Amino acid sequence: MEQYLLPKELDFEHLRFCLDNYSSKSIFIRDCGGIRDDGKYHCEGLEKVNESLEGRVLDFKKDSYGLYILIDSDEVFHFPLKYYDSGFNLSYERFELSKDGSERIILLSRGFDPYDSTLPEPRTSMLRHVIDNHLFELSFKGRIDLEFHSWKYKPDWKYWKIV
Repeated sequence: MEQYLLPKELDFEHLRFCLDNYSSKSIFIRDCGGIRDDGKYHCEGLEKVNESLEGRVLDFKKDSYGLYILIDSDEVFHFPLKYYDSGFNLSYERFELSKDGSERIILLSRGFDPYDSTLPEPRTSMLRHVIDNHLFELSFKGRIDLEFHSWKYKPDWKYWKIV
């Protein structure tokens, strides 16, 4: 699935805009592995939150103690924001029909135009980030619209803005 970099300084503005203007599908949070209570290292992450958001209200609040994720006004996760050094990525899930008639996901490298007319419309958009050693994914129905923001590294690494 293709990913588009978003500038860190717009993260919470982007998050608020998406929650207010797009239909959220699910939230997924897991740690990125590490030393467990038994003292052993585990490379696989432990799932912390995996919730469908159909018919529910996802929200967040941010203060000097971190980022709080809320579902139906109940706190489900807290990020202290101690290890937060880059911005969100926006990913699109696009599918194409294979020769046998089944669907398969399209995997693209960086540098693609999100509005390339040869590609099918995204079914799902996902805001993704690693914050405080936790993978944070929010999925939304359909396409979240983007526009060019600035260059990270020419010619393939761009920052995009959610509009």
